[in-house]
Amino acid sequence: MFLFFLSSGLFLGWSLGANDASNVFGTAVGSKMVRFRTAAICCSIFILLGAVISGAGASHTLGKLGSVNAIAGAFIVALSAAASVYSMTKLGYPVSTSQAIVGAIIGWNFFSGSLTDYHTLSKIVITWIACPTLSGIIALILYKVIVIVIGRIKIDMFRLDSMTRYGLIVMGAFGAYSLGANNIANVMGVFIPVSPFADISFFGLFKLTSTQQLFFIGGVAISVGVLTYSRKVMATVGEGIMNLSPVAALVVVSAHSLVLFLFASQGLEAFLKHHGLPTIPLVPVSSSQAIVGAVIGIGLLKGGRGIRWRVLGGIGSSWIVTPIIAAMVSFISLFFLQNVFEQKTYRPVPYAITSEAMARIQKQGISLEETGSMLGKEFPDAKHFYKALSNLNNLKPSDRVFILNSAEIDPMAVTFKKLKTINLDSDWITKQEIAVLEKLEGRKFQHKWQLDEALAKISPHWQPIENGKKYNERLQHKMSHIYDKFRYSDK
Repeated sequence: MFLFFLSSGLFLGWSLGANDASNVFGTAVGSKMVRFRTAAICCSIFILLGAVISGAGASHTLGKLGSVNAIAGAFIVALSAAASVYSMTKLGYPVSTSQAIVGAIIGWNFFSGSLTDYHTLSKIVITWIACPTLSGIIALILYKVIVIVIGRIKIDMFRLDSMTRYGLIVMGAFGAYSLGANNIANVMGVFIPVSPFADISFFGLFKLTSTQQLFFIGGVAISVGVLTYSRKVMATVGEGIMNLSPVAALVVVSAHSLVLFLFASQGLEAFLKHHGLPTIPLVPVSSSQAIVGAVIGIGLLKGGRGIRWRVLGGIGSSWIVTPIIAAMVSFISLFFLQNVFEQKTYRPVPYAITSEAMARIQKQGISLEETGSMLGKEFPDAKHFYKALSNLNNLKPSDRVFILNSAEIDPMAVTFKKLKTINLDSDWITKQEIAVLEKLEGRKFQHKWQLDEALAKISPHWQPIENGKKYNERLQHKMSHIYDKFRYSDK
């Protein structure tokens, strides 16, 4: 059933490849510097590499927007995004897969009663403006620098043509890698919380995490989309907005590739943080917006006369319509799948301030004057609970978030039978960590944080560490696996 439900993610990957390959090689193909076949093969290979090697960064931000907790729900979310992207691809518009998946997740949030993290949403929406703007600025600067360099060193036409051709292929490969790293989260991000895969090791030489396995499958789907259906949109980007010279085409794809890399690189984020510099958010930005912004930057540098504003207006309209369509299709499809086909599209998550949650809230130093009246009262979902919290005037927004996390009900029982199902691979969950879990055999927990604290109290193996982002992310990945194994329902 997981493979069947994963098919919508593969469809979304195929749609992304069919649409967004144009952003990597569209200008090269449109300027007749690179053949379509060469562009498609190169693009496919490096998209796959980027997805598997560097795709984890942006997926965490997307997961904060809404954690789809049922496989059938993930199927609909991916299918809704794919349908909206495919419909725009048929029209020849380079739409934003990032906007499509965000719209679809919000549709799921509304249907399931889950909260939409508006802080994360605002961060993503800001990048929809920052991405094309930054790409346009980089393209403008690069073009002026390259023109000055060419004028000073006086390269002959044939040599310039050859250098530009190789430059387009090299930067296209870099752009494809960046596209895979940044946008694979759009394709497979919603399946991460419900993935049945465990980490696997290949003879101790290297390992693939469950997330990387998902990203590999998604990367293959994107590559197939590039090879089979990307020619039409390549023509729109390469020729439709404005005619580009070979040098301008190289500048455009370089600016696009740099912007995608900036928003996907965990290494760059760590470097900036280590040196006390402001970091760039790891967000799945729109490849389409990056390439269009770069083309407009070149066009404005030349006075704007060569820009086909009507085509640009159609592209802009498709960016507005795509997330709206995806959200509506997601909401309606979830209704039909759950009520007509009787599939579980989300796992209900109730909330209640239990006595244990109240003690944790009190330990945090949050006023209990008004929250005490909510003790023991159960709410069906996050939206109803947060609405009740919003009526309490003495709580700060950060207090509400802490109370929300403390009150989430997720019953778990550590049993002998379930302990035996835990993966014993030393590259996944170590024997020492399993030994700690075994000490909790027979215990039950109402909240996830109770299990976290119980494990951390017994052993440092289950404790997060300060400034250990990768370690803590891996620990959280393990905990998600543990939650799934020990979860049970009284109903």
